[in-house]
Amino acid sequence: MYDIEQPYGPPVEGRLRVATWNVWGRYGPWRERERGIVAALADCAPDLVVLVEAWQTADDDQARRLGDALGLPHHLFACGMEDGDALSGLAILSAWPFVREDQRTLSAQDAPDGAGAGDGAGAGDGAGATGAFVFAEVEGPRGLVQIGAAALAWRRDHSGPRQRQVREICRFLAENQRRRCPTILAGDFNADPGSDEIRSLTGYGEAAAPGVFFHDAWTMSGPPGGGHTWSNANPWARPVLWPDRRIDYILSAHPRRGGAGHPLDCRLLGHEPFDGIYPSDHFGLVADLTY
Repeated sequence: MYDIEQPYGPPVEGRLRVATWNVWGRYGPWRERERGIVAALADCAPDLVVLVEAWQTADDDQARRLGDALGLPHHLFACGMEDGDALSGLAILSAWPFVREDQRTLSAQDAPDGAGAGDGAGAGDGAGATGAFVFAEVEGPRGLVQIGAAALAWRRDHSGPRQRQVREICRFLAENQRRRCPTILAGDFNADPGSDEIRSLTGYGEAAAPGVFFHDAWTMSGPPGGGHTWSNANPWARPVLWPDRRIDYILSAHPRRGGAGHPLDCRLLGHEPFDGIYPSDHFGLVADLTY
């Protein structure tokens, strides 16, 4: 029988802290920038971190570097693409061990039947139209947590490819989500909250896959204001000549038993310089979720 006072059962009382940040590879004074990234993340002490444009070389790995500095002993790097003398990709850092990992390159158009996402479909849609997705299950102290890291097509005119990439992610989640635990999707979506691709994730447009939709942590629990993660207040972003935009997200799937994964608080990271230098061309986000 439906309980109007506790529609999801007794509410969970623990908290989980998640951060996401596009850390801009090894561009500019990256060593100095990285110190600012570490300082900002250390100050908020997250349990899980999603990094976009993290880097890896033959003898060094930013996921390991940051994980060691932050006391997050479990980390993975995936979907690396050549970027100068390093690979640029997605990383997940965790306070707790991974029990499952998956990754895929997101194509710029729907793959034909029988073709995988990495089969080169959509190459004709232009540079920058591909995306990436990494998925992990984490065994935390209060049960399993599912977390996905995403980076979608970056150009402003690539809404079409981004919508297809969102559908691909959501089809995967529809098959793999566990409704008794938080399912989190975070990263750089390169799309505004009012875009078709984000609306399909947050219940304001047609769902990208049946039964898969999310709360946007900033909309639910952020302070007043736009929460712009791409901002002309940041001198690294200003030369691109884009408007101020919120394009990075922490999303949590709804509903879950006990309200697990419900956003309680969300705020910006790295929106002030560290030792006179902004840590990245993006600002990051950190959110507290029920767990």
